[in-house]
Amino acid sequence: MSDAAQPSAAEVRAAAEAVKAALDRHLEAVERRSGEDDPAVFTAFNELAAAAEEYDELLYEAYDEVTPFEIPGDGSLPAYTGPENPSALSVLIRRDYSVAETRRLLAQAERIVELDPDAEPAVNGARAEIAGVGSSVHTALGVLFGEFEPDEIASRHKEFGLEEGDSTLWVTAADEPAEPGEWLNAPFDDVDPQRVLCRFDVSSVFDEEDFEEEEDEEDEAEEALPDGLEILAPDTPGTGR
Repeated sequence: MSDAAQPSAAEVRAAAEAVKAALDRHLEAVERRSGEDDPAVFTAFNELAAAAEEYDELLYEAYDEVTPFEIPGDGSLPAYTGPENPSALSVLIRRDYSVAETRRLLAQAERIVELDPDAEPAVNGARAEIAGVGSSVHTALGVLFGEFEPDEIASRHKEFGLEEGDSTLWVTAADEPAEPGEWLNAPFDDVDPQRVLCRFDVSSVFDEEDFEEEEDEEDEAEEALPDGLEILAPDTPGTGR
């Protein structure tokens, strides 16, 4: 952290005052709320979150200190403000993977090169030595993603030694199609969350939440049973007739 990048004490103080003012506005909006989805409360909440985040960043940059609170988010998108009848769409996809089995990945890449000696790695900076595909994860990933479509990799990821992480797909609306090559250098920089028509998320955290809900439901069901009875799993020996 360089001295030149540090904010002044006055800037930190101003950010703190902004948080205080945002707190007052939020409380006033809550006190006057007209219903569960009052837009004034929603706006005040977002303003408070932004002010708190700004203060936290400046406090850390100036004094290497953090605040003891965090504004939670529910992962939802803001209200849609795009065109009612969009004439163009963009589909934004992110899929995360981890390399779970390096030897399997290297072996698959070697196999691809054996079947197609002219194959070239697609990863940036990995075109130089195709001969090293059996020892370079960097080159192997380039060969893999150069050979297969992303959807095929997603469906066969275990075969390639990869483990799935979170993934998301956003469908966004546009007023008109982009010019050819217009956004290729920075494809995700101008994404407007308020123009997202729909989104589809996949995460193991959802599975954990579902499992916890199922456990809670089972606990509630067991509590409702008369003393001496219990719920048995379908495959429990001795439960059939």
